[in-house]
Amino acid sequence: MNFSTDKFLEILRNVGSRYFILAGIIFILCYFFLRNRIAAKKIQVSFPKNSDYLREMIYSLSSMIIFSLIVTAIVFNPSVRPYTTIYREIAEYGLAYYLLAFPIMFVIHDTYFYWIHRMMHHPVLFKWFHLVHHKSTNPSPWAAYAFHPLEAILENGIIILFYFTLPMHVTHVPIFFLFSIIYNIYGHMGWELYPKGFNTTQIGRWVNTAVAHNQHHKYFKGNYGLYTLFWDRVMGTIRTDYDAAFDQVKNRKI
Repeated sequence: MNFSTDKFLEILRNVGSRYFILAGIIFILCYFFLRNRIAAKKIQVSFPKNSDYLREMIYSLSSMIIFSLIVTAIVFNPSVRPYTTIYREIAEYGLAYYLLAFPIMFVIHDTYFYWIHRMMHHPVLFKWFHLVHHKSTNPSPWAAYAFHPLEAILENGIIILFYFTLPMHVTHVPIFFLFSIIYNIYGHMGWELYPKGFNTTQIGRWVNTAVAHNQHHKYFKGNYGLYTLFWDRVMGTIRTDYDAAFDQVKNRKI
């Protein structure tokens, strides 16, 4: 196998720094500087233990390493790269396709995540794949990528799907997964950023929120979505107490 250590370290540095810098900023602001001021608005008013933060950071680093290994060994392997759909010039497929690819990636990833997530909740698979992530019953920003190595491999399957199906400009995946990292951190941060009543609006009822995902961590059932609640609503896996939980959090007084 043609494996470039330099490329691996470059990818790990880029991906890891994005995640740890962004999660670190949110963590320092919300869990230290603003903690006393906004504690009453926290989705779960209690805070995780320091050991929880450490576990989440260690597993998140493990996930970043696995992601970098997969991309280096497959996508940037000179023997494999010619079979990928990567291209360098936007003009090759046009600006319209370049822009359209982002919502297409969004829909594919949202669908991919929902179904592998439900699969990992099967009793036979749960303890092997997903239990590590669910040790964060009261997640912090560090929980966003705190996966067991087997789950990390499965989660990163979306990268392979993208690079071997859709024409991917060299900037598509880095830009898309910057958005993905930001939204994942939001979903695990412990506070709800969307405004009061958002969950019942025509758009908001389809959007996955920090409250929705926090419920999933707390109860282990329902609200399996990533960016949206589309599949949860279609498949009947949205929690029946979701709207009440969202309203309860947003109605709290500081």
